[in-house]
Amino acid sequence: MSLPVLPPFNVVHERLPMIFPAGTPERNYLTRELSACTIFVGLYIGAIEGTDTWLAPKHVYRFSDIQEGMTSLAERAAYNVQVMKPGGRAPGEQWYADNSRESIRDETLREGLVVLGAALEKPGVPTTSGLPRYMLQAAFAALFDPSLTDSALADAILAWQAKYLTPGALARIAIVKRGAAAGGDHVLVTFPSGETRKLKPGPSSKISKAVIEVFAPRFLGKAAVVFLSESGNKVVARDDELAKVIGLNIKADKNLPDIILVDLAPEHPLLVFVEAVATDGPINERRKEALADLAREAGFPVEHIAYVTAYLDRGGSPFKKTVGALAWGSYAWFESEPTGLIQLSSGRSAL
Repeated sequence: MSLPVLPPFNVVHERLPMIFPAGTPERNYLTRELSACTIFVGLYIGAIEGTDTWLAPKHVYRFSDIQEGMTSLAERAAYNVQVMKPGGRAPGEQWYADNSRESIRDETLREGLVVLGAALEKPGVPTTSGLPRYMLQAAFAALFDPSLTDSALADAILAWQAKYLTPGALARIAIVKRGAAAGGDHVLVTFPSGETRKLKPGPSSKISKAVIEVFAPRFLGKAAVVFLSESGNKVVARDDELAKVIGLNIKADKNLPDIILVDLAPEHPLLVFVEAVATDGPINERRKEALADLAREAGFPVEHIAYVTAYLDRGGSPFKKTVGALAWGSYAWFESEPTGLIQLSSGRSAL
């Protein structure tokens, strides 16, 4: 039986964040230790595209440190057969409990590696079956060749990403990278009117730019910027004339959001409060109430007010950290997925 050269486990684990950079869908599933274990065992038994060997979750959770050290071709081939027998397992303490099979099957494989084409699934095998039905894509498995290092490894990873990651995933990765690398002297924002303003560099400024240049024209009919600030409560732009016309009294207030937009297309304008979150500070219930008071003073009924918390990416830690605090009746928008909008429904819709 022909088996691939087996890399050390730490090599597999270290390469996963390089192969699946920030912004990759389900990246947390793809780069964690459980994913590294799954891929390592797939390489260990040779479950790779072009062979007749398939991987089952049992191969992974019943593996052990002792088995990891048994690297001869005969030992590797024997484990593949032995573990599928009733009661079969590796010598020593197994890596994971038997009840971890769902995490391996669903999160790591079906919702992670298979979705991105890094693993293949045998058709016709029932979802709950314990039979082996997964294998690593050949080009993906080749990225763990220990002889690949430095620039050769980087080139191989880039080539795989360009060829096998979906266009949507690649676009999302590019947006996240661009946001993470925000730097330079300033971030130039173009308003719907054609005017421009400069924001200091940083992820919050990048999100604010996306809100004004991408979110506003997509979700609002005739958008205008009433107010724009940046970190440190520095006011970058405020349209006092427009604010006066629509009855909005803008005062320096800790409850003011980063951006106030107005949609002038409806007969009664829609007021949109937006918070750009790079770390923390979403529109929670307290902020929503304070903003609602400001809007009500201007004569805006509740059905003509919208609250949006904007993030770089749905898979990023800022969203995961703050999603539980988002106010009911508000929205969440992501620069990396600009066509979508999450509504925390409270029984009425604003946008």
